[in-house]
Amino acid sequence: MPFRQRVARHFGDSLSPTAPYLSLTGDDIKSLRYDWLTDNNIAFWEEWLEREILPHYSRARIVLLRPSMTFLLMQASDVKSIGSALPNFQKVTHIFLPVNDSRDRERADGGSHWSLLLVSVIDRVAFHYDSLGGANFYEAQKCADRLSKVLGIPLRFHQMDDCPQQENSSDCGVYVCILMRHLLIKRLLNANANEKVSMSMGNKVIDSHGARKEMLKIIESLRKEGERRRSASPFANSSRTPPRIE
Repeated sequence: MPFRQRVARHFGDSLSPTAPYLSLTGDDIKSLRYDWLTDNNIAFWEEWLEREILPHYSRARIVLLRPSMTFLLMQASDVKSIGSALPNFQKVTHIFLPVNDSRDRERADGGSHWSLLLVSVIDRVAFHYDSLGGANFYEAQKCADRLSKVLGIPLRFHQMDDCPQQENSSDCGVYVCILMRHLLIKRLLNANANEKVSMSMGNKVIDSHGARKEMLKIIESLRKEGERRRSASPFANSSRTPPRIE
């Protein structure tokens, strides 16, 4: 569903295309509070980064691939046939991909573990960050191999063994989101062009509980802003039934 339509579904057609956005269900919010993050949770976070962070760096050529697109890349029988469904990578320098361990081609929301693949197109390296040891090693290697075919370049796969590790069975998606933001902002967007950037995360500490609270706070703030804009609309209190002409 196009972005404008998703905005309208939640906040009403009176919002402009640049209005605050929200594309989450009640189940998604419940998962974000207590459980394993859904595709929608991670897609929302990527969209937030794209609209709140990336616009401040106009020269950046970075793609945050949605979980659904990573799933398509992983499951398509013919990689070349899905090229038109993926973003144009021609001038892209880096690509973030949330990797899921689902092997069911019929269920994009299946699987039980998330990890993060960061591909440096300019360096031809795929960095894999897995908060549960090497649980997604096979899936990440497959994802890098398939993306390599789409890009038409070889990619050297590098498992980041110093990735922060989760302490339970449900925080993997949260780790993906926080690692993505940290790598995007601290390692890529604010990097000095004259210095070699380390992609190690050995000293990074992730507070998963605090991260969930922060993400929920962002969502609530956007929801309130959407309600404020909706209430300010001249059509907010009008009847949904069109007037009858006698």
